[in-house]
Amino acid sequence: MTGIQKATEKNLMVFSGRAHPALAEAVAAELGTDLVPTSAYDFANGEIYVRYEESVRGSDAFVIQSHATPLNEAIMEQLIMIDALKRASAKRITVVLPFYGYARQDKKHRGREPISARLMADLFKTAGADRLMAVDLHTAQIQGFFDGPVDHLMALPILSEYVAAKYGNEKLAVVSPDAGRIKVAEQWSERLGGAPLAFIHKTRDINRPNETVANRVVGEVEGRICVLVDDMIDTAGTITHAADALMEDGAAGVIIAATHAILSGPAVDRLKACQASEVIVTDTLPIADDKNFDQLTVLSIAPLISRAIQEVFEDGSVTSLFDGRA
Repeated sequence: MTGIQKATEKNLMVFSGRAHPALAEAVAAELGTDLVPTSAYDFANGEIYVRYEESVRGSDAFVIQSHATPLNEAIMEQLIMIDALKRASAKRITVVLPFYGYARQDKKHRGREPISARLMADLFKTAGADRLMAVDLHTAQIQGFFDGPVDHLMALPILSEYVAAKYGNEKLAVVSPDAGRIKVAEQWSERLGGAPLAFIHKTRDINRPNETVANRVVGEVEGRICVLVDDMIDTAGTITHAADALMEDGAAGVIIAATHAILSGPAVDRLKACQASEVIVTDTLPIADDKNFDQLTVLSIAPLISRAIQEVFEDGSVTSLFDGRA
């Protein structure tokens, strides 16, 4: 009987790439386990080598890798890690993506363009992934790109709980940086006691990436602390223009809240120079010391990811973590 019990016993194992080991260690600690010892290094020509230092046969494997800069190296390393697990007879492989690379390339704007977010999903499936888990995908439709279960985690509860605790007594408004994210702003409004909604009407030149023009504020923001919400901050042009537009429209103050702090190029200088009093993000991506600044608040995403992993491992419900929303 003991042999049968041992053969059917589930074994949770957590693996980390080199892109954001601090987050993976925090997730493992929340789960009460250790990361599986892994050898990973680059050959002289840039090729990546990965080998696990203990048996993974029959395991329920969770491979954590945030697609941080250099993004393509992080993606390739994760694909190799998945392949290694598949060839070493892991029972189930769940790819954990705190930040999903190429998520903004989820549709064709013009002819002869790729849909790179779909290609990413296909690559993970080909490598051997059985399931994906991601935090705040750029668009929900990406869930349909992967041929298998996709757990879409939301940082909204973590971010909104912080904002409610710190600014709950203020007269608030929730602002979307564009009309396309109004649905997310509505969820923020619910969590902030029905704060009124507004959005920034903007235009974008498809020939110039990372650049938008904030045209005007749609909604009543005068005299209110505006919570400006988005999924990511890359070069920070869009979000800082929106913050300044809100102040020009009579807002009493602006708080920026976003899940993914990419912070490319001029982002930090723009955020420091804009009129937002606080920039609240999570640690789905590593934030270097030279990208830290006084207004920046970083919240841990590890408790959310660890709870989701536990639910998947125990065949529970991930959507139960978000009041049934996915």
